[in-house]
Amino acid sequence: MFQILYVGGITPLELVILGLFALTFSWIIIAFWSAVIGFVLTLCRRDPVTLARLQPAKPPSDAQSRTALVMPIHNENIDGVITGLEATCRDLPADTPQRQLEVFVLSDSTDDAIVEQEHLAIGALQRRLDGVCQLHYRHRDSNSGRKAGNLGEFCRRWGKRYDFMLVLDADSVMSGSTVSALIDAMEANPRLGLLQTVPIPVHQQSLFGRANQFAASLYSPMLAAGLSFWHADAANYFGHNAIMRTEAFMAHCGLPQLPGSPPLGGDILSHDFVEAALMRRGGWQVQMQTDLDGSFEEMPSHILDYAKRDRRWVQGNLQHLRLLGGHGLHPLSRLHFLFGAFAYISSLVWLSILVISTADALIRAIAEPNFFTSNAQLFPDWPIAPPPLIMPLLGGTLAMLLMPKVLGMCIAMIRRPRAFGGRGRLAISVLLESLFAMLIAPLMMVFHSLFVINVLSGRTVAWDPQSREGRAVAWREAWRHTWQASLVGLAWAGVTWWYTPVFFWWLTPVWLGLMLAAPLIRFSSSLKFGRRLRRAGLLLVPSETSPPEVLRAQLACEGVADGERPWPPPQEQPGEMPEQNFGAPRGDTTARGMS
Repeated sequence: MFQILYVGGITPLELVILGLFALTFSWIIIAFWSAVIGFVLTLCRRDPVTLARLQPAKPPSDAQSRTALVMPIHNENIDGVITGLEATCRDLPADTPQRQLEVFVLSDSTDDAIVEQEHLAIGALQRRLDGVCQLHYRHRDSNSGRKAGNLGEFCRRWGKRYDFMLVLDADSVMSGSTVSALIDAMEANPRLGLLQTVPIPVHQQSLFGRANQFAASLYSPMLAAGLSFWHADAANYFGHNAIMRTEAFMAHCGLPQLPGSPPLGGDILSHDFVEAALMRRGGWQVQMQTDLDGSFEEMPSHILDYAKRDRRWVQGNLQHLRLLGGHGLHPLSRLHFLFGAFAYISSLVWLSILVISTADALIRAIAEPNFFTSNAQLFPDWPIAPPPLIMPLLGGTLAMLLMPKVLGMCIAMIRRPRAFGGRGRLAISVLLESLFAMLIAPLMMVFHSLFVINVLSGRTVAWDPQSREGRAVAWREAWRHTWQASLVGLAWAGVTWWYTPVFFWWLTPVWLGLMLAAPLIRFSSSLKFGRRLRRAGLLLVPSETSPPEVLRAQLACEGVADGERPWPPPQEQPGEMPEQNFGAPRGDTTARGMS
């Protein structure tokens, strides 16, 4: 890149482009090699941490444990909560003297009508599950601390009753075999503090939802294996579909408030990254289990709801930059904070590269009318740069971006092509998903860039319940959120076409994605279009072609039913959950049995 930019001398704008390019290209390289490593490990069936052959964990024969499966909810659609929860409960293994499981619904809903619905629905569910599993319901009046505060309050009241705590989101579903495997792993390794699964989206009907569901099913386990190789015993936590040792969580994961006011101060919003870092600081292992296929979740069905969710995550992840210098954190925990924030900042970096490159192109074009004479240019300031320099850079970058998709497809072709509709349909689906991802990338770049700028300028956002129900976005709504981006894309295309036609063609993926923003949102949210693709055998996933029993049971559940008030929760066993400090050392943070 430097050699290309240096042809004919390098300008200050080109130096800025080079620096920003180095950031984004480094990000691409890390993702590429993680995918390659994950591909090798998955193909060879190797454990990402030990590199040994994958095999189920074997707990000691005398192991005994009690596990609380907890589901925090806040103003959720109780119908969706009940169907997933009941399916999970009915699939749980039966209690034995050695292993007992209890289920808690932890509500901190603030809408009185929703709280009343929760009481009736949970009460009815308790009676339906009587003799199947122990289900408890607790409602707290305060929403202080949000989800982290909800779980913290549970731990302080009942945490000492349980060895392990398995956390599910309101949209989570987990098979009984996966629950058993997670408990096995915790019992087999007394140094393991937290074990995260790879949740896969299910029940998506729109084109947008089905494309993301397909991508997650095809690529996520492989990519997670690659990341787990790097992370080893300092992995991350996604906030749900994970099991943790309650003793370790209570001792090390009491979250403080950040100094200052929101958006970068106050409650720690993306608490999961921080809890994983604190647990690792306390000496406990934090790992990711990438080979379990019974962990599921739902997701937003269209781009606008997806972006709204990302808006909250942007604020939470940018808060993590304040914790990079926290005392005693593992180096990989610091990298989790940095990479989590850069995942969104990279959009602003990419946008900056495009804007600066365009400005440099216009300056060159206006100052020297004959500047653009070669059709082999990648950026406008390479008028005499030879194609042997430009095209390999472009081709290599595209190859690194697309290779994870190719590797994921290869594994599916080898292992289970029928689960994705057969080899031919699988290849077409990968092409369709890749094209769709490229088309929406510019719009997501603009959304994320605006979110980052808003947070840095002091604007905060409310963390309302996530929308998960499929619906088609109306044209009016789509235009209302994208007309400015479409006008920018149109102006961008017009100006570059008029002054720098060569640069215009290089920018085609960007201005085209922006100009088509509203139609992309409208048609990708269509449930009818998504169902047609499914009938055609495209974007199929294993949860559709061979659904596990827990997902079939979820679809068969009736949902909300009127009932009596829920039974009271079990007797409390209070325990301490001290607030942690990111500054000077505060007591002994070494876990029991750890060096």
